[in-house]
Amino acid sequence: MKNEQLADIIIEKMGGKENILDAVNCMTRLRMHAANPEIIVQEDLKNTDGVLGLIVEDNYFQVVLGPGKAQKVAEIVAGKIAGAAPVQAADSGKSNLDGDWQANKQAVKGKQKKSGVKNFVNMIASIFIPMIPAIIAAGLFNGFGSLIGQLIADGNISGQFWTMTQLFFNLIGSAFLGYFAIYTGINAAKVFGATPAMGGMIGGISIGANIVEISTQLGLYNAEVPLQSILTTGKGGIIGVIFGVWLLAVIEKFIRKHTPDVLDLIVTPFCSLLITGLLMVFVIMPVAGFLSDWLVAGLSVIINSTNPVVSILSGYIMAAVFLPLVLLGLHHGLVPIYAIQLEQMGGVSLFPVLAMAGAGQVGAALALYFMARKVHNTKLQQIITGALPAGFLGVGEPLIYGVTLPLGKPFITAGLGAGFGGAYVMLTHVMANAWGPSGLVAVPLMQGTSGMLNFFIGLCIAYVMGFVITWLMMRPKDLINKE
Repeated sequence: MKNEQLADIIIEKMGGKENILDAVNCMTRLRMHAANPEIIVQEDLKNTDGVLGLIVEDNYFQVVLGPGKAQKVAEIVAGKIAGAAPVQAADSGKSNLDGDWQANKQAVKGKQKKSGVKNFVNMIASIFIPMIPAIIAAGLFNGFGSLIGQLIADGNISGQFWTMTQLFFNLIGSAFLGYFAIYTGINAAKVFGATPAMGGMIGGISIGANIVEISTQLGLYNAEVPLQSILTTGKGGIIGVIFGVWLLAVIEKFIRKHTPDVLDLIVTPFCSLLITGLLMVFVIMPVAGFLSDWLVAGLSVIINSTNPVVSILSGYIMAAVFLPLVLLGLHHGLVPIYAIQLEQMGGVSLFPVLAMAGAGQVGAALALYFMARKVHNTKLQQIITGALPAGFLGVGEPLIYGVTLPLGKPFITAGLGAGFGGAYVMLTHVMANAWGPSGLVAVPLMQGTSGMLNFFIGLCIAYVMGFVITWLMMRPKDLINKE
């Protein structure tokens, strides 16, 4: 089915374009808020050809479409709903779903209480999700640029063509990662209700060259070890930018409320940026810098440990417990840590380790498939067959909510198997240029040929161990009538 047709069907099943308040995408999902969830035909929507799943939480609908397709369909839907008058929001309404993996996820989510932590995680997701395509693209360009540079240095390739290719790839990659703070400021401003361009300016302040001169004048700059300065360019990183833009939103709204309309265009932006800028440079950046330095130092004890036992244990534990974080919807809270690692360490070490969790699910599902075949559980076989391709590509929801979680024990064995892959990846110090899909499609995101190879080996280990542990801890009779 063409993307245009799929978008039209989704809009129709969602109750028409007037019922869709917004449409954005992450790596694999089209995310929409509905004005009135009662009128949405959920059963037809989740059974639409091309839809891998439907996840519902109050008036928030996530249609799983897979990598690539999610963004294309989201853009079409967003274009079609632009300017549509929204219908009146309903006071209540979760439609009931029948017994499949989407229903299982809705039931699990329905039992989870709203909390400050969950709201914070959703806020972080809203800031970073729109940047995921650029993060992945920049990571790939930097990765390939670095690979070409390594091949040139080793004498394997030479010539102006390869030199120009490396320069061009690095140019594209740095066009995002070099100004990551500015993009974060713009998106954070949209989330907090500040002027987006002014949010970008707060991000720009944090990476401005004049920060070093200001710090030197005040005696806060350590010329011998710049990164240990109380105040220097980039100090505080993404944490500082997000908090600074939140403060900007508060100040901007206050000033605008108390400024005459005739002076608003001049007074509000000038005063908002003056006050926020002073607080950003002299308070937020030093404090946030201390926090981010402390976080990176703590992670480095584990990540850069020369003790193989520490690496193996830490990698195993992190990969093994990641699935419960996904289950609770807290995994987006790790994105700022990814960003801090990328800024300060030049790569992300947590993402490759945690990505093993999805591979453990695949291995467990394969074991369950062969057991289901022994006891002639054709429905479970069909569910696994339909979900496995997405699992290999890093879309884990169908396997989690349709296979391992309903059966209980396989959800645990999948994590136990994933831990072995995480241990290997941590032991071999795999670093990623970015974060994104967690399956086979993540291989090109790893740094260097050895990083790609070791990440792939880690995936294979997680596949195998997820299979073996599930095979040992489950029995075919456990799947009789488990439909």
